[in-house]
Amino acid sequence: MRSVNPIPGNPWPHDMVIRIEDRPSTLQELLWLREAYSLHPAGDDLPPLLVRTPAPAATVLDQETRTQWASVWSGLWHEASAHAGREQDRDEVARLLTMAPGDPDRAGLLHEIVGPTWRDEMGDEAFDDQSYDDWQQRSTDEHVAGRPDALKNSPEHRDLEALIPAWRAGLTTIITIPCQGEHTRRVGDNALLVTAGTRADSVAYRRALSSFT
Repeated sequence: MRSVNPIPGNPWPHDMVIRIEDRPSTLQELLWLREAYSLHPAGDDLPPLLVRTPAPAATVLDQETRTQWASVWSGLWHEASAHAGREQDRDEVARLLTMAPGDPDRAGLLHEIVGPTWRDEMGDEAFDDQSYDDWQQRSTDEHVAGRPDALKNSPEHRDLEALIPAWRAGLTTIITIPCQGEHTRRVGDNALLVTAGTRADSVAYRRALSSFT
């Protein structure tokens, strides 16, 4: 989405780069976990429920564990959202690729790239469940089926008139989550988090982009 020089007749600014995070894995894991384990986290600006409700996890949590998980979930959601919206550092990825598997600094660098996750905080066991595998597969299938058939048909090209002012105001990253209704939140200085439904609907998406300016 960028060219060195302006292209005559192309309304997309040649120096505008917009990163679309339409499958933020850490956020998707948290969204699945909240509903599969019937967590009820408290806090401001938490996202709405998923569009596709996952099957309940096989493990039923006791009340003490559920309360603890819900508390951890709220903090992780805000931390992971902020990380998803940060500017990507290509040097970090390049460094990681040159490191040997046993390099003592590799784990720390990988954490910097991936950001805070439930797995780091609480372990992997929660995701060892058929419900998670099924939900992930269904989510992947729907994502592939919903891709625009050409770049010019993307929501960003469709609503370019609203996108350009947001970009000029500092927007560089758009994060989408598979949740119900409209839920638009500014994440840090340069990112906007919206539901996939908002991005798919021109009126709602223009409203979301306008909130950044």
